[in-house]
Amino acid sequence: MAGSSGRTAARVAVLLGGTSAEREVSLSSGRECATALRAAGYEVVEVDCGPDLAMRLAAIKPDVAFNALHGRWGEDGCVQGILEWMRIPYTHSGVLASALAMDKQRTKDVYRSIGLPVVASVIADKAAVEADHLLPLPYVVKPYNEGSSVGVYIVPEGANRPPKLAATMPAQVMVEAFVPGREMTCAVLGDRALTVTDILTDGWYDYDAKYKPGGSRHVVPADVPAEIFDACMDYALRAHHALGCRGLSRTDFRWDESRGLAGLIVLETNTQPGMTPTSLAPEQAAQCGLSFPELCAWLVEDASCDR
Repeated sequence: MAGSSGRTAARVAVLLGGTSAEREVSLSSGRECATALRAAGYEVVEVDCGPDLAMRLAAIKPDVAFNALHGRWGEDGCVQGILEWMRIPYTHSGVLASALAMDKQRTKDVYRSIGLPVVASVIADKAAVEADHLLPLPYVVKPYNEGSSVGVYIVPEGANRPPKLAATMPAQVMVEAFVPGREMTCAVLGDRALTVTDILTDGWYDYDAKYKPGGSRHVVPADVPAEIFDACMDYALRAHHALGCRGLSRTDFRWDESRGLAGLIVLETNTQPGMTPTSLAPEQAAQCGLSFPELCAWLVEDASCDR
């Protein structure tokens, strides 16, 4: 699989860190990508992103910016806008797709428009969520514009009162019907759905399960019925295209196997998936024969403006 730009970049600025709740994850992703790109023969400059980003990029003069940021500012269209303004080709999705996919409720609106299965959800003020159950139990409360399962509350069946939310939660949050069953995901690279991963944990697939050693186990490819596997691949590719994603994305699912295909629900699409060699999307690329340095190089060669 080759990049689409037809040119080779010499100097790559790897954007990492930043100021979001996912800073530590981004530092890990960025450092791994920088190491892989050096192994692939690129000159790499690591840039821990802050308010002086534009000034630093003007001094570095990179051929490409490799976006390894996660969360707000790096995943929501903000840094993409800076790179467009500076006309620095960059990896992953552009301004509109990034902003759209980061907003979980608007993402669901897009899913519904193309017939993808979703569950009921509402956006509400924190005070309203803490005052009353806004959906039938069980349900989930989470930020509508963060990733990595940051700030997720599961309100179980039989809960006497709504959750008390942390002060770090945004002023508005998403309340979403809880979907029982298995956690699965499918990455898309370019115009190709890669494969499906079944994510096994002892509890909820939360931040610790995602990033702490031994927090989860990945079955790649997922050992599920062909109908479910094929539906995940189809839904992920359709979501990628409908949202206008570019480069690499990853769409997450919950599957209640007791309900067959009717139990498969699309949760969200991540335009900046984790990028360590053992992260979900790189694992899937490796399953398809693309090493981690090759995956990072593909993304660099696919980089462009006007994404």
